[in-house]
Amino acid sequence: MFIRQKKNKSGVISIQIIDKSSGKYKLLKTIGSSAVQTEIEQLLSEAKKWIQSTRGVQEFDFTDYKQHTELVLEGIEQISVHGPELLLGSIFNQIGFNKIKDVLFKQLTLARLCFPASKLKTTDYLSKYQYMDIDVQQVYRYLDKLYDTQKEFVQRVSYEHTLKVLDATISVVFYDVTTIYFEAESEDELRKTGFSKDGKHQHPQIVLGLLVSKGGYPLAYDIFEGNQFEGHTMLPVIDSFKSQYGLEKLVVVADAGLLSKENINRLHQKGYEYILGARIKSEPKAFKERILALKLGNGESTLINKDQQTKLIVTYSEKRARKDSYNRERGLKKLEKQIKTGQLTKASINNRGYNKFLQIRNQIAVAIDFVKIEEDKKWDGLKGYYTNTTLDKDEVLKHYKDLWQIEKAFRIAKTDLEIRPIYHRVQRRIESHICIAFTAYKIYKELERQLKEKKSNLSPEKAIDIAKTIYAVKVIHPITKDITYKIIIKTEEQKILAKLFHF
Repeated sequence: MFIRQKKNKSGVISIQIIDKSSGKYKLLKTIGSSAVQTEIEQLLSEAKKWIQSTRGVQEFDFTDYKQHTELVLEGIEQISVHGPELLLGSIFNQIGFNKIKDVLFKQLTLARLCFPASKLKTTDYLSKYQYMDIDVQQVYRYLDKLYDTQKEFVQRVSYEHTLKVLDATISVVFYDVTTIYFEAESEDELRKTGFSKDGKHQHPQIVLGLLVSKGGYPLAYDIFEGNQFEGHTMLPVIDSFKSQYGLEKLVVVADAGLLSKENINRLHQKGYEYILGARIKSEPKAFKERILALKLGNGESTLINKDQQTKLIVTYSEKRARKDSYNRERGLKKLEKQIKTGQLTKASINNRGYNKFLQIRNQIAVAIDFVKIEEDKKWDGLKGYYTNTTLDKDEVLKHYKDLWQIEKAFRIAKTDLEIRPIYHRVQRRIESHICIAFTAYKIYKELERQLKEKKSNLSPEKAIDIAKTIYAVKVIHPITKDITYKIIIKTEEQKILAKLFHF
C-alpha cells in the first residue's frame, strides 16, 4: 500500500490509499481532498495512520476465476476475532506498551479487557479465536518472567503517557485501597484474611493500593498482606512514586478510611501537602461543639484552624442531610427487625455501622439507644476535610470531589476486568496478574479519553463489545497460494467504530 496525491483539474488534491499487491493499481480508500497545504498535510498524516492500522490487511478478489465462491471457501485458512487488535491493540501501541516485545503480554492484556477469565480459560480463548497454540503452563512460566522484569517498566510507561495526556506535570495524586480475595482457604505470608471490601471475610485476600492522577489515569500500585491496615499502605506507595520520578512537591488526596494521626504527622514531616476526608464526629468534645455551632446553610462551607499545621474545612449539604437521614432510618429498621428475632446479643454492641446505636438494657436485653440517635441527627449533612495546603477552600473541595475517579477505577477493575477472585497461589504470579490488570485499566482509560475527544456517545464497554464482533478472514488463494486478509465490517455499529478509529 502507498499514498497517492492525485491533482484534479480544479487544482484540488485528493489523498488516496493505493494497493498494488495483485499487480494492478487498486484504490482502497480516499482520505479526503483539499487545495490548502496545511489541510493536505493533515490528510497525509491521516493516510499514514490508516495504513499503519491496517498493515498487512488486503482486499482479496477472485472474480477472475470461475466458481470463485467455492475457491474462496476452499482457501479460507482461519477466521479470527480481529476487532480487539484493531481497537485496543492500537491503543496499547500508542501508549507505549509495545516497547515490551513479548507477544503474550499484549495478548493477555487484551484478553483481560475483552474476555476476562482464569488463565486456563484465557488460553482456550487465545487458541480458539486468535489461533495461538499455547498451554496454561506456558502462561504460568511467562507470568514468572513478567514478575521479574516488567512491573516498574509498565508503571513508567503509564506515567509518561499520562504526562502527555494532561500536558502538565503531576502535582496532585489520589490514593485509595481495595481488597481482592482468592478462591482458596489457606493463608500464607501474603494471602491473609482481613476486613474484606468485597464481603468475603472468610477468604484470604490481598490489599491493593492504587495511585491515580487527575482524571483517574493510573500512575502506580502495590500489593500488601491481606490483614494490613489500609492506612499503613499509603506512605510506601507515595514515597516510591515521588522518588522514582524525582518529584519535589505532591498534594495527596485520600478519603477518611486512610486517616490516622500517624499518617497526618508523617505526611507533614515528609513535606507532602494533603487533603484528607475527616472524621468530624470523632473530634474532641469541645471541637465538635464548635463545629455544630457553625449553623451552615445549604452549599456553605467554612475553614477552622485545627492546629498549627492542619486546617479543617466543614461543608453542609441538604442533599447529603437527606441521604444521612435515609441511611440511618434504613439501618434502624434492620436493627429493630434483628432485635425482634433475637439475632442481636451483647457481642453485637460495637462501633460497626449502625450497631453504635445499641445498648444493654437492664443488664440483659439489647435495645436501641434513642439518645445516641438524636445526637447523630445533629451531624446530618455535615462533612469535613483536613488540609495543610495553601489552596483556598473551594480548590480543596474540588480536588477531593475528584476522588470518585479512583473509586471508579476499582469498580471497573472488579467488574469489567474481573480482577477478582484470584486463582494464583504463588506470589510472583499474583504480582503479574495485578500488573496485567493495571495495564488493561490504563488502556481502558485511554479508550475512554479518545472516545470523549472524538465526541462519541459510545462508552468504552460498548466500543469493546462492538470490537469483539469484528472478524478477520485469512485466505490462501487456491491457485496462486497468495495469503490475503479480509476484515469483515458489516453492521452500522462496526462501521461507526471503524470510522472513529480509522480501521
